[in-house]
Amino acid sequence: MSEMTEMKSRTVTSGAQWWRGAVIYQIYPRSFRDTNADGIGDLRGVVEGLDYIASLGVDGIWISPFFTSPMKDFGYDVSDYCGIDPTFGTFEDFDAVIAKAHELGLKVIIDQVYSHTSDEHAWFQESRRDRDNPKADWYVWADPKPDGSPPSNWQSVFGGSSWQWDGPRRQYYLHNFLTSQPDLNVHNRQVQNALLDVARFWLDRGVDGFRLDALNFSMHDPELRDNPPSGVPMSQVTRPFDMQIKRYNQSHADIPAFLERIRATIDEYPGRFTVAEVGGPEPLEEMKAFTDGGKRLDSAYNFDFLYAPDLTAERVRSSLANWDQTPGEGWPSWAFSNHDAPRATTRWAGDDDFEKTARLSMLLLLSLRGNPIIYQGEELGLPQGHVAFADLQDPEAIINWPHTLGRDGARTPMPWSAEAPQAGFSQANRTWLKVDPDHAARAIDRQSAEPGAVLNYTRKLLTIRNDNPPLVSGSSELLDTPDDIVAFIRHDGGGEVLCAFNLGQSPIEWSPPDRFKSATTIASEAVAETREGVLTTLAPRTGYWAAIGRK
Repeated sequence: MSEMTEMKSRTVTSGAQWWRGAVIYQIYPRSFRDTNADGIGDLRGVVEGLDYIASLGVDGIWISPFFTSPMKDFGYDVSDYCGIDPTFGTFEDFDAVIAKAHELGLKVIIDQVYSHTSDEHAWFQESRRDRDNPKADWYVWADPKPDGSPPSNWQSVFGGSSWQWDGPRRQYYLHNFLTSQPDLNVHNRQVQNALLDVARFWLDRGVDGFRLDALNFSMHDPELRDNPPSGVPMSQVTRPFDMQIKRYNQSHADIPAFLERIRATIDEYPGRFTVAEVGGPEPLEEMKAFTDGGKRLDSAYNFDFLYAPDLTAERVRSSLANWDQTPGEGWPSWAFSNHDAPRATTRWAGDDDFEKTARLSMLLLLSLRGNPIIYQGEELGLPQGHVAFADLQDPEAIINWPHTLGRDGARTPMPWSAEAPQAGFSQANRTWLKVDPDHAARAIDRQSAEPGAVLNYTRKLLTIRNDNPPLVSGSSELLDTPDDIVAFIRHDGGGEVLCAFNLGQSPIEWSPPDRFKSATTIASEAVAETREGVLTTLAPRTGYWAAIGRK
């Protein structure tokens, strides 16, 4: 990888808002690279992979949890917020990640999980001991109803009641996810203080920001009122969670005030970045509230595209229109794939050419106003990995089989070398999830040697984006277009870039605004190369970027 080392990411390290328009590469460390042959990726693997990541031209990395954990939910069940699980390595390894990333010009963002812990966390062990200890109110405890049933009808994401009876306390505790993931009582000021101390701990170690997991689950209705039914037909239900409107078990009105405390803490460390994950059927109001006025978080992303079964112009238009750039509005982030969602290429390819879909989705992702988040392997055009039921690790997939695709197919190991055992991910005979044999043909070494591969297309596309400031941090103007076309202009003081896509199944004649008729096409879904002029007939599932006023 010597040549890769020389290819640095775009320099965005100056200024407090380096993150505005930054491209973030998500690393799921269990599946990224294994250096000690135990079949599980580790922090040393992250260090080894940073040259490759820098070669893409991205600006930073987001590392999914590596904290001390019993791994029942693979790190999102934290038993020590300020510890590193031995599975992933040591603090020396983590410090090496920070040092090398910064040397390569990459920022480092890590997850923070503030809504819940593992039931093995010392805080919970103390809290459950009795009702009078110093941490008795650090989790959400409630007495049963007179008939012994749970305090409310709330359902957990993974299935069944979100209340678990606990013998020592003779009370129920709340868990929005697994029963082994009790919810913190974030209404409690002491809990907030403890979480802010966790943030300071990692900021002191040199991280550049946080992705805040499941943030809208962090506070509940203290009155424990029942959720109303959603009315979703049983034919569309995969779990009881889908049968309720989540009015009372999440999205409490006090969350933004806690975010202001987080922001005040982050501001003690200039130049840091915060992005929230906001899920749910109608997340926009929360995303706006969580990022309002520059006094809370910097950015938020939702699931507009993460679980979308298809990619349509209407979906893109709707998502873009939600961020109208009014004063005080936060900065959006965008993800098409991640560790929780089936890979976008598999969801969106349909009967179309798979390679074309991989390029088209990358062209779209990198054109949106905000922060694009590339999930590991997305730059390779990886399809969803095949995982047999017998090999499943994901508790949600096992509980709800076969009605959900689960998360394991997006978490299969990264293919580094086409001919190596385990596709170069590990020297172990068995890895925590099996390597999908079909992924080997898309391995990094093979694609690096093929000029037309999705990987090299992504590299060129990122270079073009970095060379055109309107695509990085410019404003966005949505154009009126035919139904299957979505088009918008990215503006800044030095130029404009038109981004146009036909996401339908038929050719469409469409002329751009007059000033773009003699523009230069700087990229398309076919090639990341320059050509004079723009197309006036867009073939199905195609797109392009066209620039005027280039410097």
